[in-house]
Amino acid sequence: MKLTHEFQEKVYTEMQLCSYTLKCEEYLFDFVELEPIKLYHLMEEQGELFAYFSIPKNEKYALKFSLEREKYQKFLQDMKVTVLKQYLLALVALLVLSLLFSLYALRPLRNALHLTEEFSRDILHDLGTPLAVLRLNVSLLHVMNGDEKKIKRISQGIDTIASLGDNLRSYLEGHAYQKEEIDLLKLLKERILLFEKLYPNIVFSLEGTTFLLEANNDAMVRIVDNILSNAAKYNKIDGFVKVQSDAKSKTLKIQDSGKGIKNPKMVFERFYKEQDRGMGIGLHIVKKFCDALKITIKLESEILKGSVFTLDLKNIIRKQNA
Repeated sequence: MKLTHEFQEKVYTEMQLCSYTLKCEEYLFDFVELEPIKLYHLMEEQGELFAYFSIPKNEKYALKFSLEREKYQKFLQDMKVTVLKQYLLALVALLVLSLLFSLYALRPLRNALHLTEEFSRDILHDLGTPLAVLRLNVSLLHVMNGDEKKIKRISQGIDTIASLGDNLRSYLEGHAYQKEEIDLLKLLKERILLFEKLYPNIVFSLEGTTFLLEANNDAMVRIVDNILSNAAKYNKIDGFVKVQSDAKSKTLKIQDSGKGIKNPKMVFERFYKEQDRGMGIGLHIVKKFCDALKITIKLESEILKGSVFTLDLKNIIRKQNA
């Protein structure tokens, strides 16, 4: 190390001067036999610095100058402290510079994300009016005895757009998870009734007993709706979606006879999708809400045979008063 080398050079120079005057208070000296001793060379042994110098007109003895072990160890300790301080100072300076550079570099990206979020919110706000107009006109067509199949397809398209809007709003805003009492079976019946109208070619069934939950109702609706939507959307004609609630195991299972999922571990990732349809955020939102509500969600899937979503609801079961 540079500091150690400079210190040793300084010590050797002072020892050399002392060998002429013998007037040194910092160094110890003694007379030793000359052979076999290496003269004029600073050596270190057992934590001690020393050097040998010749005595004029004396071929038998040499002068040995040494620095006390305690003084040398103190120097080494002080040097370590100095180096550590310099290292920490450099590290702090590097961190400050990195932080400033990061803030400077990320500022345009942050501004762009902020503008994108505002733009998305504005679109969601403005989307309500045309959707309301479309729903009104579909109702008028239904009254006028129009083509029922076409009207149903239009209604399904409107509901799909509305659902995508809800997903996007949930993604942007999240939810204030205020707890409220939820009758699980009642919630499931309401959601299944809606999807039976949207997907008349899919057979929906509900089994099990009800139990009460303490959770945010809107978050639970988004979880159930997104799973039911995927189960119906990617199902086969005349396929089924089976919903089972089990009060004993405190679980909710949603099984479908759909296409199956190639990469079950990836489906909860943001923007991941295996089909051309959709935005790839539905199941990501499901996982996001499940994590927030402390619901463990598991997925089992087999290609061309379907998928099973299992939600462990034990952490949000309503506790009965004693």
